[in-house]
Formats: sequence, structure tokens, C-alpha cells
Amino acid sequence: MRRAILKGALALGVAALTVGSWAGSASAGELLDKIKAGETIRIGFSNEVPWAYPGDNNQPLGFVNAITIDILKKLGTTNIEPVVTEWGSLIPGLQAGRFDIITGGMYILPERCRNALFTEPLGTFADALLVPKGNPEGLHSFDDVRDKGLMFVTGAGYNTVKNAKNAGIAEDKIMQVAGPAEILQAVKAGRAAAGSGTYFTMKEFADKDEAVELADPFTPPVIDGYPGLAFLPNQQEEVDAFNAALKDYIGSDEMMESVKPYGYSKANLPDGTPTAKLCEG
Repeated sequence: MRRAILKGALALGVAALTVGSWAGSASAGELLDKIKAGETIRIGFSNEVPWAYPGDNNQPLGFVNAITIDILKKLGTTNIEPVVTEWGSLIPGLQAGRFDIITGGMYILPERCRNALFTEPLGTFADALLVPKGNPEGLHSFDDVRDKGLMFVTGAGYNTVKNAKNAGIAEDKIMQVAGPAEILQAVKAGRAAAGSGTYFTMKEFADKDEAVELADPFTPPVIDGYPGLAFLPNQQEEVDAFNAALKDYIGSDEMMESVKPYGYSKANLPDGTPTAKLCEG
């Protein structure tokens, strides 16, 4: 699924927050008790096809939502309330108690681990480079964008912001927008020579819009992204329960049937890299 932290007021929680600031959030063990009692659990996600996105009447679609719903059922509840928000509002929304779990396909990154607890990875994924049809600038890597001094667009809060900076793309050449739809529009309108996000999302655009395509070949600056479900830092009990359920579920026939409609395949299954290592960086 891919994303770095926002700056300033839109930060995905770089600044440390105290437990007392988690207004309205379930305390340690409380959320798990609610799940076991069959109570309604609020899941937070943005519009990220095919990871997690709203369907008709806000129906929670996407393979991360499908995984979450299956696990919640195993733990005791089928009552789900979807809460859709912008990507940059996910961790702040969790901290403010707007929802109980982040299901948006958020990559496990050291910066995020300071403000949220993640389950073990749900899979491994790479990013892609979206370019205008015909790839007129001949772009096949972030280095190409840097060397040609071109404008690059990605989502605010995406791991690709950090990856672009690490590749040497100048900060004033990195356009940060609200989400995938804005990445597509910036590339189509010529405001950016290339855009980047998760492979699945960018491929969705390339398959449906003749004005753009994926750079092929493309050498990503980081090979794999590892998404997990995110909880508040004081909810280790909940994370442990989810990890226990995920252990037998990941890669099972049940899971593969649930995620099949969204393009997730066995090639995307976790490679054994633990969350603890990903949080260390």
C-alpha cells in the first residue's frame, strides 16, 4: 500500500502525544471487551482503491477492510461502523477517538510507530510511477525525475514523500496532494511529470484512464511496503488478540477468498518481516 509523514498541523502524529490526549478513545482492554461483547466497532480509512474505500452507503470495501471484518468476526463482532476520512487525518482521528482501528492499508514506518501500535504485516507491496501516456519524459525511477528537475506528485503523508526526498528530489519539486485522485489529476493536467503511490492504486488509474500509464520498467527506491492495522499505543492487548487471530488466517483459503476480488494474491503475502523490525527502521 507507500507513505511518509505530513508536516506541521497535518502531521500523521510525528509529535508525541500523551495518553490523556486520546480524547474519547477506548483504553487498554476496553476495545477488546467491546469486540468480544459484539458491540459496534468503528473502522477508519480513506478512499484508497483497492486497499480500503467506501462503496454504496459507505460500505467498507477493499482487501484491508475485508481482512479486518473477518478478524473482528473471529474475535466476536460483526457490527462495523465505517468512518471515511482523508489520509492525513487517520492517525489524528484515531487519537481523537473518531474510530477504533485504522484499516486504510497504512505502511508500518518508524515515524508512525511512535504514535500507534501496529499488528503484524498484512502483506508486502511495492509502489509504482504514474506518467502521462507514452511516458514522454522517459521516466523509470525517482532518480530520473531528480536528474531532469521535474515536478513530482504524491499524497501528503505517503511514504513516497520521504522516498522522493531520500532520492534527492528537491523539496520544491515535490507536490503533496490530498490523495490518489489528486495525484491522477496533477499528472493528467501536466502540473506534475510523474506521480507515485501504491502499485495497486496507480495500476487502477492506468487501467481505467487512457491519458496515463505506469512507467515500465520502474525501479522503486524501496522494494516493499508492509501495511498493518493500527491501534492506540496503550492497546497492546488488542494488538496481541488481532495478531493471534491473524497467525492462522493470513494465507488461508478463507482469507484468499475474501481478498481475491481486490487483486491481492499469494505473491502479496507477508514475507516474515516482523513489525518490531519495521518500527526500528
